[in-house]
Amino acid sequence: NWDGENISFQDFLATTSTTAFLVVRDGVITYEWYGKSINALSKLPSYSMAKTLTSIMIGQLVAEGKITESDTFVQYFPEFKTGGSFDKVTIQSLLDMQSGVGVSDNYPSGPSGWGVAIAQMYATTDLNFFMEHNRKMNWDPGTQSEYRSVDTQMLGFIIKKVTGMSVSDYFSQHVWQPIGAEQSAFWNVDHVGGLEKTFCCFNATARDWARIGALVLNNGAGKVGNANLINAAWMNRLTTAATTLDHGWGYGAQMWHPFEGTSMLLGLHGQYIFIQPSTHVVIVKLSDEPTENGNNEVLTAGVLHDIATAAH
Repeated sequence: NWDGENISFQDFLATTSTTAFLVVRDGVITYEWYGKSINALSKLPSYSMAKTLTSIMIGQLVAEGKITESDTFVQYFPEFKTGGSFDKVTIQSLLDMQSGVGVSDNYPSGPSGWGVAIAQMYATTDLNFFMEHNRKMNWDPGTQSEYRSVDTQMLGFIIKKVTGMSVSDYFSQHVWQPIGAEQSAFWNVDHVGGLEKTFCCFNATARDWARIGALVLNNGAGKVGNANLINAAWMNRLTTAATTLDHGWGYGAQMWHPFEGTSMLLGLHGQYIFIQPSTHVVIVKLSDEPTENGNNEVLTAGVLHDIATAAH
């Protein structure tokens, strides 16, 4: 069902500019489709699905006692102190999109729009410079909720500082290899040897994206050595809504909850990993939709929910 009408599945794929579609039931690929010039080895972008990857790493550091959610950002970066409410931004407020840092996610619709802050963060070759010049606040931390990519980028700063490693190297060792990823992946950085853009920009194959979904579905258990990559407390954090954001969907710890009992990674231009524990299903849908795609997010989530909850 698409916007009140029944359409064919192929029409759904075409309407939403799908590049890859994968269904995994009970750990087995039951459907796999790729668009023109795309195949199982194509490394496709995540956009904001990368935010959940960032949260998984934060959860690991919390579990190890290296950080706590009540820590403030400026505890790790005192050079960014302002003497104002920016200094009160906590890891918790960053996780739940409640920081108040004044970089809104109003993406540009044309060349003139590249002057907006979110576009500058996406294109910058110096994230430290960007952060230094974007510390103004729109509200006190924890008092409002609004989806803002800058929150996730600040979490990426903390991961690098606490681990003493690049985010890519840490993620490779602590998540990507333990889940049994078949292919290498890569994270876009601001410049060679620089910082990963942790609010976006992780690139991987559809099958390996499905392994991320399986990690959440399997309560944080990895494939290699049965490693417990996400502990019970963080699994609860990831799968429980802390607030309500766009479309009235639940959100918490960088994960969406569009329906009761479901979790979803979501990215700009139509990227989805839909996780349905009740039927043990993971769906990966990667796409190349325009920035302005109308009500496609809500409609697509509905289709994915219908597929995920259908009888085996």
